[in-house]
Amino acid sequence: MKFDILLGLQWGDEGKGKIVDVLGGNYDLIARFQGGPNAGHSIEFNNKKFILHLIPSGIFSPHTLNLIGNGVVIDPAVFRKEVESLGIPVEEAKKRLIISRKAHLILPGHRILDAAIESDKGCRKIGSTLRGIGPAYTDKVARNGLRAGDIFSADFEARYKKALGEHRRIAAMYNFSYDLSEYEAGWFEGIEMMRDFKIINSEYLVNNLLASGKKILAEGAQGTMLDVDFGSYPYVTSSNTISAGACTGLGIAPGHTGEVFGIFKAYCTRVGSGPFPTELEDDTGEYLRKKGAEFGSTTGRPRRCGWLDLPALKYAIMINGVTKLFLTKADVLTGLEKLKICTSYLCHGTETTEVPFDQDNEIIPVYTELEAWKEDISRFKNYNDLPASLKEFVAFIEKNTGLPVAIISTGPDRNQTIFR
Repeated sequence: MKFDILLGLQWGDEGKGKIVDVLGGNYDLIARFQGGPNAGHSIEFNNKKFILHLIPSGIFSPHTLNLIGNGVVIDPAVFRKEVESLGIPVEEAKKRLIISRKAHLILPGHRILDAAIESDKGCRKIGSTLRGIGPAYTDKVARNGLRAGDIFSADFEARYKKALGEHRRIAAMYNFSYDLSEYEAGWFEGIEMMRDFKIINSEYLVNNLLASGKKILAEGAQGTMLDVDFGSYPYVTSSNTISAGACTGLGIAPGHTGEVFGIFKAYCTRVGSGPFPTELEDDTGEYLRKKGAEFGSTTGRPRRCGWLDLPALKYAIMINGVTKLFLTKADVLTGLEKLKICTSYLCHGTETTEVPFDQDNEIIPVYTELEAWKEDISRFKNYNDLPASLKEFVAFIEKNTGLPVAIISTGPDRNQTIFR
């Protein structure tokens, strides 16, 4: 009666979608447990690329059930477009995908508020994706939200109009102008599509599957360093991205947790504002951005790039109770002269390996330099065939984290994956 958890250990964009797609066939259920359409999980196979924002990344495995859990916030307009873009007949998608009744809805008014609040922050913008995520979670906590199960209620439209009126009132306080008509029409089309899917009390489903010996993988969105409690606050998302969030986001007791798979890039990236100690604002940073195609899959914004940050990685491992590490985008480092890994920080003249509470102050990274590799590793299928310098890079990470690197991704395609 164990379920596994897969999540990001950095600031998101670690390649979770690809790895879930690779592992999906080994599980009976893949379940998203937090976040919303601010997440963008990219999957590539058969020379095609798919970007999922709400639907779990196991959707392309014919025999795997997928669940949008209660901890997720759903934008019906995004949901509809995503279902239609899968390349899978809608009737087949209905067989593979289930929605929790308790998942909250992102209303059109939430997008208004997101834009208005972010605009009002001036130079201290959070870097919101402006998808309405924060305001939707705010209404959830304030007990004003509408949930997926509410769309079948006779008074749903009246409740929607009441919520919209409140959102308009708040937006007026910011002197924020907007036109909702086109987006609202698409939103209601999404509601109609959602009504054709199975919307259930999913906490019973997941626990009954566990009791019957089925295998469940919880799929996280964003990354640990964006967690609302343990990330670089206030430059964080609005949900708990850590492993504990899988329990509350699905309704499974902590004692049922099995493996915790932590995914991290061979370097670091971040989208939006917030501290980033190892950021490279030079030619090397631009090299990583271009070679790694580091542009947000949800927003298209260029990602900030920097060297691997071990103190932050070890912090994320500790918070999540990670049992195995999965390394992605090792191929992007190919061709560099030297590699650097941050092993500690200098804060106020004192060296530390702890992630500081106040990250607005200057944090100077202390680096260890390693040899790089020139070989095209995307063609390798076995670990033993990889360049010696890459294996030394992996060994350095394993020694410093005390955990095995069980998977190495050598390219974006599902076949460019090495298991150890």
